[in-house]
Amino acid sequence: MITLYDYALSGNCFKVRQLLAWLGLEWRSVPVDFHPGRAHKSSAFLARVNPLGQLPVIDDDGFVLRDAQAILVYLASRYESEPRWYPDDARLRGEIAMWFATADELTRTASAARLHDVFGYSHLDIEACRRGAHAALRLLDDHLAERAGGGDAWLAGPHATLADLACFPYAALAGEGGIALDEYPALRDWIWRFRHLPGFIGMSGIFAPDPA
Repeated sequence: MITLYDYALSGNCFKVRQLLAWLGLEWRSVPVDFHPGRAHKSSAFLARVNPLGQLPVIDDDGFVLRDAQAILVYLASRYESEPRWYPDDARLRGEIAMWFATADELTRTASAARLHDVFGYSHLDIEACRRGAHAALRLLDDHLAERAGGGDAWLAGPHATLADLACFPYAALAGEGGIALDEYPALRDWIWRFRHLPGFIGMSGIFAPDPA
């Protein structure tokens, strides 16, 4: 069974939980006291789980893997019956990898702004975080608007892929870091579409739609 070292309020952990749900896999959660306990920086965690002191991490019957995007690629590559989330097409995989870089930039900026505002990480340069987040969100919004003009609703390919899953949570949670999405209409529409995908589970701050 897959073990996920998890934190309920982490957007990066959410990505993994969501894909596990969509793939219908059995898994167990090992909660890690990220805040306020900072258990991800403990000597035991660094020695036994992830020397970088980051979440998420999975253990799939002894195969230990860190980094949210790497975990998404592994899970989709190993467990998808049909290659939907990680299509078996070189160009699409290249595009997905390109958007992984944007997802990492959102973690560095929008997620950091959220850590500042919600978790009290006062050492962060909040204005630099917000400027960087707006640059990444503008990139997403421009791309999504251009795609919409051609009749496409997602970042890469004709349906949602790992590119969308990777970028989604910290775009959707941007408001918790003081980053308004008012000027990004295509991005807001994309967030709404993603939340309404069948089987969407949500997390604190990104609620699943009421089935009624």
